[in-house]
Amino acid sequence: MKVIVIGGGAAGMMAAIAAAQTGAHVTLLERNEKLGKKIYITGKGRCNYTNGADTETSLAQVMRNRKFLYSAFYGYTPEDVTGLLEANGCPTKEERGQRRFPVSDHASDVTRALELAMKHAGVRVHLKTRVTGLIVKEGAVCGVRCVQDDSVRDISGDWEHSFAHATPVTEIDADAVILATGGLSYPTTGSTGDGYVLAQKAGHTVTPLRPSLVGFVTKEDFCRELAGLAPRNVRVRIRAGESAVTGKVLWEDFGELLFTHRGVSGPLMLTASAILGDRLKDGPLTMTIDWKPALTDEQLDARLLREIEAAPAKNLHNLIRSLLPASAGDVLLRAAGLSPEKKAAELTRAERTAIVRTLRAFPVTLTALGGFSEAVITCGGVNVKEVDSSTMESKLVRGLFFAGEILDVDALTGGFNLQIAWSTGHLAGISAAGASGGRRLSAHSAPSMTLHTSLFL
Repeated sequence: MKVIVIGGGAAGMMAAIAAAQTGAHVTLLERNEKLGKKIYITGKGRCNYTNGADTETSLAQVMRNRKFLYSAFYGYTPEDVTGLLEANGCPTKEERGQRRFPVSDHASDVTRALELAMKHAGVRVHLKTRVTGLIVKEGAVCGVRCVQDDSVRDISGDWEHSFAHATPVTEIDADAVILATGGLSYPTTGSTGDGYVLAQKAGHTVTPLRPSLVGFVTKEDFCRELAGLAPRNVRVRIRAGESAVTGKVLWEDFGELLFTHRGVSGPLMLTASAILGDRLKDGPLTMTIDWKPALTDEQLDARLLREIEAAPAKNLHNLIRSLLPASAGDVLLRAAGLSPEKKAAELTRAERTAIVRTLRAFPVTLTALGGFSEAVITCGGVNVKEVDSSTMESKLVRGLFFAGEILDVDALTGGFNLQIAWSTGHLAGISAAGASGGRRLSAHSAPSMTLHTSLFL
């Protein structure tokens, strides 16, 4: 059984290992000059490679089409991938929220372990190799067309146009092909949407694509003043429309956010983008920030009074610094309709109430999502209704399989998206190799073989 895996990221490498350890002759084709390029930047370079939560809890973190992942998640778990990494020289650890990392805190160790597992399994790897077409005959895939990628360096993310000048130079035959090319997020890592083109040309539907786990662009200019400020332990509430006080709260949470030159980001906003990103099609959303969620209105007012009594000659610019970072104080005062130069002793009860109200519900208008260049993942992808969830095989083209971010499945942060890659990659690999059962990946199940970096051997 000859299996070609297109894409050398997390899902592709896992699929290659699984297929090879199941007995197939596997060739992995990667357009970049090295494998696992996106893995290197995950978890801020530390690689939060999975989450130790139980399967049902993990599935609950999936935002779209979670039922599609049941077979994959139960067939290959966080313990399985942890065992694979550790058996190939990458010790792991578990941190807050059951997030798992390599002990070294170096993402490169995860990639190195996967490369070693591929070497032991006998996977042939070709770098700088771009697949420009699938060869399909009588409803079944039977090979791929490739170009050497030295002259094809489009990283613009224009995935429909980027195939226009690609000239096929060779063909490779195969009994099965696994598409694991990723999505559109971080296009500089090679995620330029090639797989979507290949899938569409094979007859598949690609659902609308948008960035996810990404920051928001805001209407207000003051975010530029606050750029770099990362308040912790704040509570945010998001409503539809541009009113900070009316309308049903769509989502709220407690944690950390980050102001940027264009808007707001940070852990809270990444989660919000996955849950509410589609709502922006209907217009802006309004977020309110509660800077002091642990205090009541009465406690905040009492604190203001104590500050005023202690230093009545202070102006509000200096007074508010006891409650907020200096960079945020003037912005909040302006939002409350007050001059930072006003003397504390001149503050009226109504003005104190305005400060408290703004501290508890500081309004920010969310107008758009950040771009694919800063998004952790892609929302949307190959329509899962056209893929068999028990095998990851196309329902339209025999022998064509999918794995990872190319599929219309995505999850929240915490290692869950990489677990999608491992689980779907494993299932696609054993299915493509013709395995009848999900045999677990071992450290040494095939003869060792040197990885190749030339185009064709």
